[in-house]
Amino acid sequence: MLLRPLRSWAARALRREGPGSPAPGQGTRGAQRRAWLRDKDRENEKEKKSVICVEGNIASGKTTCLEFFSNTTDMEVLPEPVPKWRNVRGHNPLGLMYHDACRWGLTLQTYVQLTMLDHHTRPQTSPVRLMERSIHSARYIFVENLYRSGKMPEVDYVVLSEWFDWIVRNIDVSVDLIVYLRTTPETCYQRLQLRCREEETVIPLEYLNAIHHLYEEWLIKGGLFPVAAPVLVSTPGRAEDFSGRRSDPGNVSHSAVRGRARSFRAGGLKGRKQGG
Repeated sequence: MLLRPLRSWAARALRREGPGSPAPGQGTRGAQRRAWLRDKDRENEKEKKSVICVEGNIASGKTTCLEFFSNTTDMEVLPEPVPKWRNVRGHNPLGLMYHDACRWGLTLQTYVQLTMLDHHTRPQTSPVRLMERSIHSARYIFVENLYRSGKMPEVDYVVLSEWFDWIVRNIDVSVDLIVYLRTTPETCYQRLQLRCREEETVIPLEYLNAIHHLYEEWLIKGGLFPVAAPVLVSTPGRAEDFSGRRSDPGNVSHSAVRGRARSFRAGGLKGRKQGG
């Protein structure tokens, strides 16, 4: 099941060797060295914390995944801020976008970018943070889909892209691991019918196919957009599989996760194809 490799990866991330403690020098040089060591200690302390993003289509099993890990020791879980998207001072930009994407796509995605930025930058309270999606998928999947489908004018697309590029250059929104729930659009569509969320009743199978295609381009085929971290691919077979009660959802090996994490820290994943 996914729990074992994910916990194993997180444990290895937390076992990174801490800073040494050489004796401080004397006088001004000693004070400078002690200040440098304090800064280094803070850097190393920050490095010990890891961010994992769970990515996938609508109804691919992300919420179930986060609930599964919600009681795990030393892990904080951040679901997508959907309640905020449904109620911005009495307005529902999520529902508006699903009913008229051409009119409300920019409105929703601007707010999605803001709320996901808040998730990335808020103080981390546990060694491992597990996030539902990320600011990266907001841009590379959902903004991209609006533009490609002709529902977002190029000027809106360019403005959102400029905002995203500035954020990535100037703010730390880094990720240490991406868990991709590779669920078929047909399965996602069946789950949508079962959970009956009001805004999702108008989502057609074609929309889920488009989102799935973009995820495959981004995280499996590679080359379309940069991949911010190693990718752990899980393929749940049925809605109940993810809990681990009936079958293994991913068949992902510890060595594959370890190799990708090591390559990422060494800077070896830039521009390379991801997958599992």
